[in-house]
Amino acid sequence: MVVFEVDGGPRMELPDEPLELKSRLRGALLDGGNWRDDSSDDLSVGLWLWAQWQAALEPRGMYREEFIDLVFANKREQWLWLMGDRQWIQYLTGLAGRVVRRLPVTTEA
Repeated sequence: MVVFEVDGGPRMELPDEPLELKSRLRGALLDGGNWRDDSSDDLSVGLWLWAQWQAALEPRGMYREEFIDLVFANKREQWLWLMGDRQWIQYLTGLAGRVVRRLPVTTEA
């Protein structure tokens, strides 16, 4: 198991590449699907990853909608992964880094 953790940030397990999801999403987008509107729950990498990382992110102040927005904002990298120009681990660690950088700042007394 590979884990992503940065200096006191949340500990997020990096799941194996979802090959079936990748194939279905790639096909839908190549057929002209819309990134946001046509991505049903079973085609959403964001929702799939949220299920993996929710327990690590919610206690740190990141919630589902904000997470999905970050995944959507990172669609260029997702496209490169879907088309084979990025490896899954490259896409995933890049996204995880983006997520961690956008976590609310907490101050401990």
